[in-house]
Amino acid sequence: MLIAGNWKMFRGPDPEALAGLDAIVCPPYTRLADCVAAGLTTYAQNVHWEPEGAFTGEISAPMLLELGVAGALVGHSERRQLFGETDAGVARRAEAALAAGLGVIACVGETLAERDGGHTADVLVRQTSVAFDGLRGEALERVVIAYEPVWAIGTGRVATPEQARESHQLVRATLDRVTGAHSGARVPVLYGGSVTAANASALFAEAEVDGALVGGASLDAAAFFRIATAAAAG
Repeated sequence: MLIAGNWKMFRGPDPEALAGLDAIVCPPYTRLADCVAAGLTTYAQNVHWEPEGAFTGEISAPMLLELGVAGALVGHSERRQLFGETDAGVARRAEAALAAGLGVIACVGETLAERDGGHTADVLVRQTSVAFDGLRGEALERVVIAYEPVWAIGTGRVATPEQARESHQLVRATLDRVTGAHSGARVPVLYGGSVTAANASALFAEAEVDGALVGGASLDAAAFFRIATAAAAG
């Protein structure tokens, strides 16, 4: 089980309060160095596809490596919806991070309108395919996919274990098709969307769920520890 905490644009808990926690944290850029210094496995919340250049407000893979950062989150629904990131752009960011030796957590997921319209499968296949088509070899070992139904993020709504299972199976089947047979079984697929200490155990009991991308609950060190404990038990 893998647990990753996305602090978004919040300061988050004191990194020292999480020392020893076997999890990934994704803090704002201003806290990356603090989390690395505390010995936490630290991922940035985004990464640009160029190593340097006139890209105001962006950060490159070489810059993250200089800080000791281990990887980057790409394709979060808030980046797609609020900042216009496209599937192609997400793929370029993932490719650059992997080429630099970083790990990647790539987010995929459908909106409520897409689910209600029966388009969940189309969305997941498209987003997964574009991000990783043709990826082979060692780089694939540094990939994690987070299924985050957009309708469940910050809403208090959570996909049922059955919905998570179906979506995760589809992501794995797509990986098998675009990156090679049996790759879907090797790539961890996390669930993200209003994960809390109260519902974590039920989600982790589902065999297709390899862990969680945790948003709001990761801002509370005690709650994050409880989720990590549920993951270790389940």
